[in-house]
Amino acid sequence: MFSKKKQPAIKSLIAHQCQIDGNFTFLDGMRLDGQVHGNLTGSMERPSILVISELALVTGEVQADHIIINGTVNGPVHARVMLELQPKARITGDVVYKALEMHQGALVDGRLCPKVETVSEEKPTLKLAANNE
Repeated sequence: MFSKKKQPAIKSLIAHQCQIDGNFTFLDGMRLDGQVHGNLTGSMERPSILVISELALVTGEVQADHIIINGTVNGPVHARVMLELQPKARITGDVVYKALEMHQGALVDGRLCPKVETVSEEKPTLKLAANNE
């Protein structure tokens, strides 16, 4: 009756008090409780979900299909499908999203840019009926 796409499983974790210096790409789902100083990117070949917890810090670009933020991001955020900003979310940078859910208390110091899909709808060619002469 109510069909919801199943979210990918969270298979990766960067724990609290762990830090990665450099870009990080992940498949499926990932939870960040630590710090990443570099770009954090979900695979484009498969659906991806990224959870940035209240304790987490990202300094760099964040990109995934579904992003849930309750921590701090210093850099642009690109949610290809859905972006959820929880009450303790703090973003310094532009935010691009297809759908947005923003809770009271979340802060964005940057532009909110909805991703508008352009439908290139080709119009059918009209053919006029020829006279039967």
